[in-house]
Amino acid sequence: MSAGLILAIVVAYFLLLIGVSYLTGRKDDNEAFFLGNRQSPWYVVAFGMVGASLSGVTFISVPGWVQSGQFAYMQVVLGYVLGYVVIIKVLLPLYYRLQLTSIYTYLGQRFGNVSYKTGSAFFLLSRIIGASFRLYLVAIVLQLSIFDAFGIPFWLTVAITILLIWVYTFRSGIKTIIWTDTLQTTFMLAAAFLTIYFIKKQMLPDASLMEYVAHSNYSQIFFFDDWRNEHFFWKQFLSGAFITIVMTGLDQDMMQKNLSCRSLADAQKNMFWLSLILVVVNLVFLSLGVLLYGYGEANNIFEYNFKGDEVFAAVALNGELGFAVALFFIVGLIAAAYSSADSALTALTTSFSVDILGIEKMKGAKGKKLRKRVHLMFSFILFLVILVFKQLNDESVIKELFIAAGYTYGPLLGLYAFGLFTKWRVRDKLVPLVAIIAPLLSFLIKSNSVQWFNYEMSFEHLILNGLLTFLGLWLLRLKNKN
Repeated sequence: MSAGLILAIVVAYFLLLIGVSYLTGRKDDNEAFFLGNRQSPWYVVAFGMVGASLSGVTFISVPGWVQSGQFAYMQVVLGYVLGYVVIIKVLLPLYYRLQLTSIYTYLGQRFGNVSYKTGSAFFLLSRIIGASFRLYLVAIVLQLSIFDAFGIPFWLTVAITILLIWVYTFRSGIKTIIWTDTLQTTFMLAAAFLTIYFIKKQMLPDASLMEYVAHSNYSQIFFFDDWRNEHFFWKQFLSGAFITIVMTGLDQDMMQKNLSCRSLADAQKNMFWLSLILVVVNLVFLSLGVLLYGYGEANNIFEYNFKGDEVFAAVALNGELGFAVALFFIVGLIAAAYSSADSALTALTTSFSVDILGIEKMKGAKGKKLRKRVHLMFSFILFLVILVFKQLNDESVIKELFIAAGYTYGPLLGLYAFGLFTKWRVRDKLVPLVAIIAPLLSFLIKSNSVQWFNYEMSFEHLILNGLLTFLGLWLLRLKNKN
C-alpha cells in the first residue's frame, strides 16, 4: 500500500471519529466529560471496553506469542474472569455506594488526604508512561508508512497524533469515548476475522479450521509440569486475576466507563458480559496466531526472521490476502492504539482535575474552563514523553520503562486490600514511603528470583508488590480502628 493511500485511510477514520464526537459532544459540561451524565447503555460500554481491554498488546503481540508460549496466555485470560468476579462483587458496589467520580476518592475517605493523593499520583504516573508508550509505537508506524514519504519530521507526526485525539475528546470526554470505542472494537475484530477468513479460504479450503488449530504444535493451553516455569498454570491464572483487579478495577481509566452506566446493576452486567467476550476474543487472536505462522511458513513470508510482534503485519500487508485484509489491518492497528490512548487522556484529565485540583467544588464555567486546560496540559505532556522515548532510541530501555509503570499498580492493590479487609487506620503521612519502597523491593526480588530462589517470576511480582504494600501499611497501623 502506498503512503498516500494509507494517509487517506487514516484521515477517513479520524473524520469518522470526529463525526461521532460532534454528535455526542453537544453537551460538554464536566458531568458529561467525567461520567457521561451516568446515562451510558451498559451493552455499548461492554462492547467498547473489549477494544480498550485488548489494545495493541492483543492485536499485535498475542498472535505472535503462540510460537514461544503456545496457548499458555489463555491461562491468564481465565484468571481474568476471576478478577472480574471480584470487581463485580466487591469494587463496583463500593464505587456506586459512594457515588465516586474518581475512584481514588475512596482512599481519602478511608485513610486520609495523603493516601488519596498518593493513589492518584501512582495512577497518573503509570498512565502517562503507558499511554505514551502505546502512542509512540503508533507514531513510529505512521512515520515509516506515511510521513517519511512526505518529508514530515517525527515531532510533527507526534503532534498530529496527539491533536487528533484531543480534537475528538476535548468536548465530552467519556461520553464520546463510550461510542468511539465501539467503532474501534469493531475494526479490531473485523481485521482479525477477515484475516482468518482469507487464510482459511486460501490454505484450508476443505479442512476444518478448528481441527487445524487444535492439532497444531502451538495449541497447548494448560501447563502443570514445572511450578518454577513461567507458564505454570497457577502462576498464570492467579496473576491474571490480580492483573484484572488492579488494571481494571483499580484503574480510573477503565472504571470511569463503568461509572458512566445508569446503575450498579447495569455496570455489573457490563463487567459480566465483558469477561465472557474477552475469553472468546483472546482465543480467536491466539488461533489467528496459529494460522499466521502456518500461512507465513507455507508462503515463505518469514524468510527475514520477523519478530513475534511483526508476524501479523508481515502477513496482512504482504498483499497475498488481498486489499481488504491490508485495509482493515491498518485501521485495526490505529484503532487498537487509540482505543486505549483516548480513554487514558480522558482518565488523566479526570483524575488530576478531581483528585489534585478538587474541580468538583467548582461550579459552572470556571470548572469547565479549568478541565479544558488540564486536558490540553496532559495532551502536551504525552507529546513531550513520546519525544523523550524517541531520543532514548533504545527499544529495550523504552519497554523496561513501560514494564516499570506496571509496578505502580502494586501499591494501589495493597492500599485497597488493606482498606477493604481491615478496619485499621494508618499513619497517613508515611503512606508515600511504603508506596515507593514496595515496588523497589518487588523489582529487586523479581530481578534476582532465578539466582536467589531458582524460581522464574512471571506476572506474580504484582501480587508480591501488593503484599509488601499491605505489610508496610500494617506496620503503620494506629491503635484505634475506624
